[in-house]
Amino acid sequence: MKRCSRRFFEIITVFPPMYPDRVLSGMRPTGALHLGHYHGALKNWVRLQSEVECLFMVADWHALTTAYDDPSIIARSTWDMVIDWLAAGIDPAQSTLFIQSRIPEHAELTLLMGMNTPLAWLERVPTYKDQIEKLSHKDLGTYGFLGYPLMQTADIVIYRANQVPVGEDQVPHIELSREIARRFNHMYGREPGFEAKAEAAVKKLGSKKSKLYDELRTRYLQHGDDEALEACRALLADTQNLSHGDRERLFGYIEGKGKMILSEPQPLLTINSKLPGLDGAKMSKSYGNYIALRETPENVSKKVRGMMTDPARARRTDAGDPEKCPVWQFHQIYSDDNTRDWVVQGCKSAGIGCLECKQPVIDAINAEQAPIIERAQPYLEDPTLVRNIVEDGCEKAKKLASETVRDVREAMGLGYN
Repeated sequence: MKRCSRRFFEIITVFPPMYPDRVLSGMRPTGALHLGHYHGALKNWVRLQSEVECLFMVADWHALTTAYDDPSIIARSTWDMVIDWLAAGIDPAQSTLFIQSRIPEHAELTLLMGMNTPLAWLERVPTYKDQIEKLSHKDLGTYGFLGYPLMQTADIVIYRANQVPVGEDQVPHIELSREIARRFNHMYGREPGFEAKAEAAVKKLGSKKSKLYDELRTRYLQHGDDEALEACRALLADTQNLSHGDRERLFGYIEGKGKMILSEPQPLLTINSKLPGLDGAKMSKSYGNYIALRETPENVSKKVRGMMTDPARARRTDAGDPEKCPVWQFHQIYSDDNTRDWVVQGCKSAGIGCLECKQPVIDAINAEQAPIIERAQPYLEDPTLVRNIVEDGCEKAKKLASETVRDVREAMGLGYN
């Protein structure tokens, strides 16, 4: 089983291996991607795809929660964003790339989970009121905006993903997703005849494994032996000849619970990029302070040369402090130790000017962008390449999503024909 590099990711809590390790992440197509996206998410995605099964989603329905009044930007941005992903190094041979709205099961699962998700849970999400305040020029008193975390939960659990790469500010969303899934499992996991079906599934393990399963389960239920619990879960994770339904039953049966229908996702805390915008604030399309992915060398030079610097350096001969300059944070990302030492010494002694300080950053960004621009070219010249990749990804995603929705329907008593 592939594991994630602890250097770049941290699983905040240990999760039971009830499902194969699988990552779900996505982005909203609301405009051009920029260097903040690249260093904050895409570089991590590229690392992840070689370590664990990954699904990457164009979250176009999520984009509608704030851009419902002008959805034209969504259509314009979707294909450009996928090209950016591919150019950044996302490999369709390793990862599944798909568009959320092409998988209608997302909407169905959102609806079904909404039937038993308390309204107060959605209203208490920390970013709910915060976003309403930040986007006060928009009317966000909509069902779609309030239900954003519920749809996000559906996006994750519909693929039984158990790992979601997020920054610290998004951890509460994943905790809510876990609570929603847990509530659903508790409410609908006790299917009629559960114990009999679980015992029948035990026999399918084969005589040796079934005996071991029973012994480990008994040790856990009678003595609270956590090692026995983990060993029993590992036994099931390594067993290949079980149907999905039987596997779910046996995971729940270990602890005397019901059938596990939905995964309970865990946040995979990513190391946040410290790359600021050109003005020192967070890099954002809405702030207009960004350097786009695939920006031309001329634009990169113009934007970086125009960056604000330490206010104390009003004149070339004034000494400054790199810690008070946004350009220094770019050096932290793009420069080696020798260059950073040169910057600190030159800035504090006024030995170098601000334009001199900026040039290594310009050179490094353009060097980073060059292969990205080159990899994007075949997709720009032949858009059918991108569409074929997405079509293949949608087909794979839909198969996984359909299996989950089928199980959910059956658990909720909607499995009749």
